[in-house]
Amino acid sequence: MSIINTKINPNSSTYKENYQKMLEKIELLNKNLKKSLFQGDETRILKAHSKGKMTARERIEMLIDQDSPFLELMPLAGLGVQGGFGPSGTLVAGIGFVAQKMCLITSNIGTNKGGAIDLSSLQKALRLSEIGKENKLPTINLVESAGANLPDQAKVFNLGGNNFKNITRHSKERVPTISIVFGNSTAGGAYIPGMSDYTIFVKNNAKVFLAGPPLVKMATNEVVDDETLGGADMHAKVSGVADYLAQNEIDGIRIARELMNNLDIPTQTILSPSTIKEPLYPIDELLGIISADIKVPFDSREVIARIVDGSEFHEFKKEWGTTLVCGFAFIHGFKIAIIANNGVLFNDSSNKGAHFIQLCNMNNTPILFLQNITGFMVGKDYEQSGIIKDGAKMINAVSNSEVPMFTIIVGASYGAGNYAMCGRAYNPRFLFSYPNSMIAVMGAEQLAGVMELVAREGAMKSGGKYDEAQAAQMKEYMKGEIEKQSNAFFATGQLWDDGVIDPRDTRNIMGLILTLTNLQEIKGTNAWGVFRM
Repeated sequence: MSIINTKINPNSSTYKENYQKMLEKIELLNKNLKKSLFQGDETRILKAHSKGKMTARERIEMLIDQDSPFLELMPLAGLGVQGGFGPSGTLVAGIGFVAQKMCLITSNIGTNKGGAIDLSSLQKALRLSEIGKENKLPTINLVESAGANLPDQAKVFNLGGNNFKNITRHSKERVPTISIVFGNSTAGGAYIPGMSDYTIFVKNNAKVFLAGPPLVKMATNEVVDDETLGGADMHAKVSGVADYLAQNEIDGIRIARELMNNLDIPTQTILSPSTIKEPLYPIDELLGIISADIKVPFDSREVIARIVDGSEFHEFKKEWGTTLVCGFAFIHGFKIAIIANNGVLFNDSSNKGAHFIQLCNMNNTPILFLQNITGFMVGKDYEQSGIIKDGAKMINAVSNSEVPMFTIIVGASYGAGNYAMCGRAYNPRFLFSYPNSMIAVMGAEQLAGVMELVAREGAMKSGGKYDEAQAAQMKEYMKGEIEKQSNAFFATGQLWDDGVIDPRDTRNIMGLILTLTNLQEIKGTNAWGVFRM
């Protein structure tokens, strides 16, 4: 493979200024991530500790292998959502190693709102279920939840049943779920352990019932205490809902680790990638390369050079369709195809992308999309030359591709360019964003401008007077609102991605994801829908 020779000068004023601006965006990211660490007020946490209970994050730390990585997913879900429980909701989740096996781990934050589920927490759980299915990940649920947040019941009840359905569908595919119940698991939440392959209940603390004592009293006039109704002892000795009775939380985690050790699941130790070469250039330089202002272009090859092994890249059709960079590389010893934007998509670059995606499927190679795209080129000449059909070819290829695909939004993600570059609607296995990224139908300036033109034309047609001063004021207001609803933090709060990441973590995150991906057979397709020629 050819080595990418950098053209970056880290001593230039432009580089240094951009580096500083990106640092400011990362500081904002870290500030928001700090908010997501909230697990309830200190009084609730102290009370839990006094009962021998751990917090959600402490349980994860005790469960995963010592000194192993944990990739937290959607930590800012719910950020900025009115009426929600705040960033992360009441669920901490991610991918970690347990007994050297990669697992999806979810942990209810029982010390915050009793672990009740608001809409963002539910949406996060549903996305986690998708990730578990696509990657054939065994799941370990660390359960302590009061169930649906009752004021949100109209939003969460109907969709909530998907979580129970998915547990048993995963089981059908021989992808097991282990649930450790540390506290309440009430009403519909009782089906989290009820549908699981393996259940572990913590003595004296686990309480699992379809209806708690007050509701039982109202429904049947029966008076019963919670331990008799749904305690761990009862479920282990009488109902049989509990497979294992743990003496305390540490014992429950020990049992789960032993179960994982005994399950017939591939471990990362079966993988033996070739000798791994570090990139030739420091990954820290990404902060000077990635434009803090997405209107400022940058060469995507400079990004690739800092995340792939040895900065080596076998580029495909380098001299044709130059606004799309395509090629093959390795990350942490695993082969990967990369498709990255270097400008707007023209007819040639669209056709190049479709061709390359077909080749990746024929070669069983996963694809990483690096999105920095304003869309497809518009105008009379491009419409007449068939930009729609050429763009449709690339979208067709993305839609029907069957190799694992991953997306990182490193800059702009506008219009149909988002679709062609495997946006959320096209089901990438994972989708992450950089803190400078923007996602919308189009840029704020263009969108506000289009709305102004429509309003002006409407006034002319109706014979009314167009107020220029009011229009200018409205345009500025619209730009501000659109920018608020386009930035990375708004997007991640809406769960449009799986997390906003520091660019400097890109290589290691992709290494972890490719380790997971390569535990299963990677197989492409040669079947496609009709390519409009």
